[in-house]
Amino acid sequence: MSDYLVIVESPAKAKTIERYLGKKYKVKASMGHIRDLPRSQMGVDPKNHFEVKYITIRGKGPVLKDLKTAAKKAKKVYLAADPDREGEAIAWHLAHSLDLDIHSDCRVVFNEITKDAIKESFKHPRPINQDLVDAQQARRVLDRLVGYNISPLLWKKVKKGLSAGRVQSVAVRLIIDREKEIQAFEPEEYWTIKADFLKGNEQFEGQFYGVKGKKLELTNETEVKDILSTIEGNSFTITSVTKKERKRNPAPPFITSSLQQEAARKLNFRAKKTMMLAQQLYEGIDLGKEGTVGLITYMRTDSTRISETAIEEGSQYIEKTFGKQFLTDTKRTGKNGKNTQDAHEGIRPTSVFREPNSVKQYLGRDQFRLYKLIWERFVASQMASAIMDTMSVDLNNGDVVFRATGSKVKFPGFMKVYVEGNDDNIEEKENMLPELVEGDQVFSKDVDPKQHFTQPPPRYTEARLVKTLEELGIGRPSTYAPTLDTIQKRGYVSLDNKRFVPTELGEIVDELMLEFFPKILDVEFTAKMENDLDEVEEGKTEWIQIIDDFYKDFEKRLEIAEAEMQEVEIKDEPAGVDCENCGHPMVYKMGRYGKFMACSNFPDCRNTKPIVKEIGVPCPKCGKGNIVERKSKKKRIFYGCDQYPECDFLSWDKPLPRKCPKCENLLVEKKLKKGIQVQCVECDYKEEPQK
Repeated sequence: MSDYLVIVESPAKAKTIERYLGKKYKVKASMGHIRDLPRSQMGVDPKNHFEVKYITIRGKGPVLKDLKTAAKKAKKVYLAADPDREGEAIAWHLAHSLDLDIHSDCRVVFNEITKDAIKESFKHPRPINQDLVDAQQARRVLDRLVGYNISPLLWKKVKKGLSAGRVQSVAVRLIIDREKEIQAFEPEEYWTIKADFLKGNEQFEGQFYGVKGKKLELTNETEVKDILSTIEGNSFTITSVTKKERKRNPAPPFITSSLQQEAARKLNFRAKKTMMLAQQLYEGIDLGKEGTVGLITYMRTDSTRISETAIEEGSQYIEKTFGKQFLTDTKRTGKNGKNTQDAHEGIRPTSVFREPNSVKQYLGRDQFRLYKLIWERFVASQMASAIMDTMSVDLNNGDVVFRATGSKVKFPGFMKVYVEGNDDNIEEKENMLPELVEGDQVFSKDVDPKQHFTQPPPRYTEARLVKTLEELGIGRPSTYAPTLDTIQKRGYVSLDNKRFVPTELGEIVDELMLEFFPKILDVEFTAKMENDLDEVEEGKTEWIQIIDDFYKDFEKRLEIAEAEMQEVEIKDEPAGVDCENCGHPMVYKMGRYGKFMACSNFPDCRNTKPIVKEIGVPCPKCGKGNIVERKSKKKRIFYGCDQYPECDFLSWDKPLPRKCPKCENLLVEKKLKKGIQVQCVECDYKEEPQK
């Protein structure tokens, strides 16, 4: 018989922890929440101080029975769910279900699943934190009141299967607002003039700056011609040389949102996938002889704070691996932002000495890539700043001024390990200038004026949307991935080239929400609600008061919506082809995985077809069919003949309608890191990459 029972959420976590605690401890998993609000009813009574009805989740009966049996046999039960609001609530529900005293020292929390962290945490058990539980309960009740009241309305007035929620509705609104900005955008013309300059045999690039030392924006071709007409000959004089030394600091360790953003930029991961992989790395990986080990600290956090032990370990590793000069002279402990919920650490490796390559053989490909990203970011965060030498030079021809700028890395510092990505995938390159002094004469070689047009704001990628929600104070680390998943499953938005586009359904629901429930869509109101929930967690506010303040206005809005919201008929868009089975017109439908074609004679005819996109290229293999764009099971785009299976032509690269000028075979667009390159499938013909 075990003396002590420890209950965690997942079997993987249970397996890892049991190894560290020894024979006296039995570790079991609750498989997440054991109790929740019922799915078949509201479960919250607004007329009775928002009394909450919790029931055992369907299918969890056998798990609860097993836990009760084990709890009766144990001298003491410890509840070791995750160290956040959700984990505290799981522990609270377990305590109620197992008849444990919530005021006893039954709660154990740890930020990482390592031997030292686990053993230390069991030396300091504490009572369940009711404020944390109340904050989670308030969020759950609030979301239930919104979802279970508005969703049935949308089912009745629009179509079944729809839903509304505080965070998801704001996310859809942001996507729709961005689309409106794009549609309303009017491009403005502007021009640049670039020139290549020669000093002896050395060449460098400069750009038109202005006239008589004043910066001048060029807005049309006439202005450009005026400037070019005033340049006499090709001799320029260096009139100003400015040299500076610039420090560049590393990014702090990851928090949940920055991990999701960087994994999207560098690894092409969706937010949901990033969190799933991070959970696996946190709960434990079997490292062979070393056993199961948690490789990273807890992954739901909005604090960049780092423990003294981790800082010390980081310093030792950096000095040993790179040398003393790579150690930072200022202690980087990280900090909590104004909206930070928890005092957790940032996301870091549990041991910096566990280098990515040393554990690679035990990890799946994507687990390894994510671990490497987390490890490199942490190590870089503890390293010395990079030092850049920058140089700016003004070149005059009469009154016309060109400017050339250059920079080089004087000392790489943290950049030796890791450099943070950006949403536009712009690579930073060194741009060296020759040694120049005032009075030097240089000669222009190619003067190249170019017309440009301003671009509309970009659509949201998952990374951009997560960043925006975080900056606005909407949602919390644990909500981002499920929110992005929900708005796609409901058909409110779709992904086009990895960017969010609102659907007609999304726009209809958004308009109804804006008309009848404007507060739900109000960014400031939703952000304030998050702050109110934080105050509940800090013990400053009663959770029922928060809910009551919200519900007074919400209840009135519900009554108005019930009476005044008109039914909306969403007409199916004709596909322009007839069903080959029954002859009725085919229509476009929106499904879980995007648009598809279905017979309008449903349910009598259940014929459906995927939408194929023609690209205007005849099949080079059979000559009869046309090339169409398709998607693989993993959503990767490929190109094939529409006469398949008779013709098995297949290409991952996009075929082009023009032929190779060298051998008259097929040209394709190949995606490279530097851009898109047109090349021949047969001969060595290639064109310059286009960004």
